[in-house]
Amino acid sequence: MNNSIITTTTAIKRHKIHHHHDHDHDDHQYLIPGLPDHIAQICLNLVNPFTLFSTCHSWRKLIHSPSFPPYLSLYALLLPPKSSTDETKHSAYFSNSVEFACFDPVSSKWQQLPPPPPDPPLRLLVKHPSFIARNLPIQLVSVSGNLILLAATGDQFSPAISRPLIFNPRARKWSYGPRLAAPRRWCAAGTLGNAVYVASGVGSHYNPEIARSVVKWDLDESNRNGVHEPRYCYCNHTCTRGIKSGWKWEEMSGLKDGKFSREAIDAIGWKGKLCMVNVKGDAAKEGIIYNVGNDTWQEMPEGMLVGWRGPAVAMAEETIYMVDESKGALRRYDEERDVWVEIVENEMLKGAEHVAAGGGRVCVVGGGGGIAVVDVVADPPRLVVVETPVGVQVLNIHILPRMSQLADFESTEQGTDTRFGDPPA
Repeated sequence: MNNSIITTTTAIKRHKIHHHHDHDHDDHQYLIPGLPDHIAQICLNLVNPFTLFSTCHSWRKLIHSPSFPPYLSLYALLLPPKSSTDETKHSAYFSNSVEFACFDPVSSKWQQLPPPPPDPPLRLLVKHPSFIARNLPIQLVSVSGNLILLAATGDQFSPAISRPLIFNPRARKWSYGPRLAAPRRWCAAGTLGNAVYVASGVGSHYNPEIARSVVKWDLDESNRNGVHEPRYCYCNHTCTRGIKSGWKWEEMSGLKDGKFSREAIDAIGWKGKLCMVNVKGDAAKEGIIYNVGNDTWQEMPEGMLVGWRGPAVAMAEETIYMVDESKGALRRYDEERDVWVEIVENEMLKGAEHVAAGGGRVCVVGGGGGIAVVDVVADPPRLVVVETPVGVQVLNIHILPRMSQLADFESTEQGTDTRFGDPPA
């Protein structure tokens, strides 16, 4: 509500200035002729952004302004193609060239995010000759409208992240989270509500205590203490500026064994619980569920476990979707019957590696090129493809509010079918 008051007050001041300066008044292009801009924006805020984008330049600028309600966009971690110079280097497999980008569904444009703080440098081991057929995982989560980098592999196969890197799309800024007492990689990572959970994993070497440990970081903790937003920080790794006071990792009930340190695992937040399996794909696996309310672990229902055959995601923490990566089938979990119900099967979904969900859409990175987007609300479900930048490989995806624009949006072309979905109501 405070943001609305500020926006309206600013608009009123602008209107008064135009009223008293005839030459400014003549040059100003009103959003809706005959209406002050602050009144016009109240009306236009209710209109679908796709309609505004295709109508006129002033409305197109409006939807990318900080005062317009943010609609959902697709965020991706990208691995650019190697340059000819990189190919000749022994260190070609040691990559610090990953890029963060977002896809605006209204303009159908990809845009790079501002780079993370350079000190300490973000150096991630993505490819290595010992793992020719696969990329080493980089684990990101999205929570409270933020994109958070949690875990990755660094030099000598050590954990690359000692404290989370947080990107706030509305502020277009990076900041740091609280330092992990035991940095790790190949862990289980997930979110529920406004909290981040990290379980199991390995550090520089396997440690049974770390492999069974579970820690929680509540992003709301500092808000209860009345602490302001973190500042953009370029400090070195020993500096605590940019970290909210009150942010900390809290030890939770541990796992019974270390079997969940074999893969980089997505812990799916669903109805007050975290659901995860210890192996990807069709292989035999174990599944467990963490009840956040009473800090206890339980076995996964048999039907959920048997049918879990690929990457999964929860829509608004209410419905779990999973892609059977071998058959290319998107399925929804039916809790009452303990079965997975098929929604759609498509070649584009085969070889699925990453999924994201939001605004009634499930986005899938598979083996077919591009990002498949399934409208699970439509009847029948509709699939479109978002084309990725040429030559890049998608390493992870998430759905978050669109990134605010600091400059006027200059594109003059209307969005195409590559958009992944309308903004939420």
